[in-house]
Amino acid sequence: MPPERLQKLLAAAGFGSRRACEDLIGAGRVRVNGAVAHIGDKADPVSDRVTLDGVAVEPEAPVYIMLNKPRGVVSSLRAQGDRPTVRDLVSARGRLYPVGRLDTMSEGLILLTNDGELTNRITHPRYGHEKEYRVLVLSPVRPEALQTWRRGLVIKDEDGKSERTGPAQVEIGTSERTGDGAWLRVVMREGKKHQIRRIGEALGMYVARIVRVRIGTLLMGTLKTGEWRHLTPAELRGLLAATGSPVARAPRK
Repeated sequence: MPPERLQKLLAAAGFGSRRACEDLIGAGRVRVNGAVAHIGDKADPVSDRVTLDGVAVEPEAPVYIMLNKPRGVVSSLRAQGDRPTVRDLVSARGRLYPVGRLDTMSEGLILLTNDGELTNRITHPRYGHEKEYRVLVLSPVRPEALQTWRRGLVIKDEDGKSERTGPAQVEIGTSERTGDGAWLRVVMREGKKHQIRRIGEALGMYVARIVRVRIGTLLMGTLKTGEWRHLTPAELRGLLAATGSPVARAPRK
C-alpha cells in the first residue's frame, strides 16, 4: 500500500476526526517506527509500526449508531460535573465519538461512530451538509425577523466578537403556533457554537427548545428520547453516498 497521512490512519483506527488526530500528533503522542511523528508525516499501514501512547494503532471495524439525546446530557465525551455524556447512554463497546455537538440543553439526533473520515466530512465547514432542527420560540414571531434569519445576520460570540451566519431555511411549522410563539423548522449548513440561541436573542425571540431531527440524509424518525440503535444498511449507504465517504470494511454490530 502507498503511505498515507498519519491523521488519516489514526482516524481509520477510530481515534476521532482527522482534525482531532492532528492534535494527537501535534502533542507528540504518535510515533512511527519508534520516532516521534509530526503533522504532515506519512506511514505505510502494512510495513510501518504506528503507535499512540505506546499502543499499536490498528484499524477497527466501523460502527455507526444514532441516539436521541435528552436535555441535560453532554454531547462530548468529557464529563461536566455529574451530568451524563452521550457515551454513557450507549452500551455498545469500543471507541465511539459523537459527530458534531448539541449543547447540553438541546435535544435530538446525535451520530456516534469510530469512522473518522465520515466524521470529518459531516463536521468540516467546507462540506456544508444540512442539519435540520425543530425550534420552539416562546415569543411573537415577526415575518421580518424570519427573513433576516434566512439571509444571515451578524451575531456576537461569548467574547463579544462579531461573526456572520450563513443563509438558512426557516419557516413556521404547519399548525404549530404556541400562543404568541411557534415551532420553527430550521435547516442550516453550519454549526457555530450556540448558533440558534444566539440568533434568537439577536432577533428578540426567546428560544425555549431545540430538537435536531436530521443530519444530512439521516432522520431521527420515531426513535424515543434516550434510545439508540445501529444505523440500518440503507441509512448507512445513503449517508455515505451523500457525504462521499468511502467504507472499505463491514460495519460491526
